[in-house]
Amino acid sequence: MSPEKMITMANQIATFFASQPGDDQAERVAAHINDFWEPRMRRQLLTYLDTGGADLAPLVIAAQPHIAAPAESA
Repeated sequence: MSPEKMITMANQIATFFASQPGDDQAERVAAHINDFWEPRMRRQLLTYLDTGGADLAPLVIAAQPHIAAPAESA
């Protein structure tokens, strides 16, 4: 997927969860990504985050430790 599309999708998820009550929005962003993004997409996002995560919403960046890294063979 293009980096631009990935950024847009991740930021849309963050925008939704930012509007929800509670103080666990980052964990909820990560849970959504873990549940609905295929391993290849999660790997691409985590690699992008490792390089600085330019243009990603702060909530996506905060979710990074909670995003499950897929196995290398996935």
